[in-house]
Amino acid sequence: MDQILQQLVNGASLGSVYALIALGYTMIYGIIQLINFAHGDVYMVGAYVGYACMAHFHLGFFTSLVVAMAVCTVLGVVIERVAYKPLRKSSRIAVLITAIGVSFLLEYTMMFFVGADVRSYPPLPHWMQVSWHLGGVIITSLQVLIFAIAVALMIALQLIVRRTRLGKAMRAVSQDADAARLMGINVNNTISFTFALGSALAGAAGVLVAVYYNSINPLMGMVPGLKAFIAAVLGGIGLLPGALIGGYFIGVVETFVSGTGFLDVQGRRRLCAVDHHPRRQTIRPARQEREGEGVTMVAPRPLLGTSAPSVPSCTPVSSARRCCSRPSTWWCSCSSRPM
Repeated sequence: MDQILQQLVNGASLGSVYALIALGYTMIYGIIQLINFAHGDVYMVGAYVGYACMAHFHLGFFTSLVVAMAVCTVLGVVIERVAYKPLRKSSRIAVLITAIGVSFLLEYTMMFFVGADVRSYPPLPHWMQVSWHLGGVIITSLQVLIFAIAVALMIALQLIVRRTRLGKAMRAVSQDADAARLMGINVNNTISFTFALGSALAGAAGVLVAVYYNSINPLMGMVPGLKAFIAAVLGGIGLLPGALIGGYFIGVVETFVSGTGFLDVQGRRRLCAVDHHPRRQTIRPARQEREGEGVTMVAPRPLLGTSAPSVPSCTPVSSARRCCSRPSTWWCSCSSRPM
């Protein structure tokens, strides 16, 4: 029981980082239906900016965090204006290839200037290294700080989206950009503001994970970026609460798997049970069943929302007739309710 509680504590800290990155993915997708694969490298830039502030300029943790968020905010806007805005009317594959190219550009530009060596953050203040023992569970002040900062940023994001004029503009553009333009909303500035918000959250996540693991390198954004993208899809990409839940879910599952393994030491128990019955397969992303003449394709379902937006659910009823539907992908409160 103590081990389970310990992994939950560790997963909450790691999930906070994934949730912050996933929020950027889902906001950008909700606005312009773009999967910004360079988002994980913005997180890497934030980690290096925090390192430079703390190691070379001898700034405090909170000051370095704010500076990293500010730098990543500017970087996100520059990426949107230079790389994505000229391709807004282009095909999705062109924009996707551009996003991958921007990701490599950020990685190897950083490697050119700082080198490929792994760097460690300077020693943290004593108050960030305090730990408490609650039975068999160890909670550190750094874990509490990471969780508290992440929750505070998520609450601030919700307030911006729900209560401000720019937040209403974001919801309007995500629902219908042309109609929002006719209503006098500056669509270009709204999209840039969305990139700025997402990049600021990614920069904060970079500093938090850097002080938690005390290790940074120019390629550190690739794997966490992919995990955060999975978290956004799992929770329902385009939904802010879904990205939050998906991030914490991925973080908790990762810590459980790394801390306990899929099998125990004797190999006698499984943490996940798989039903191998051909019509009751419980752990697999999709299922195919022969039903008369047709085949039923079941797409993976997100935790929130109706279905996965990138994989339309198709149900061929015969070899000659098919019935397909493409689900909605709008995010946040962009439903049928008036703004």
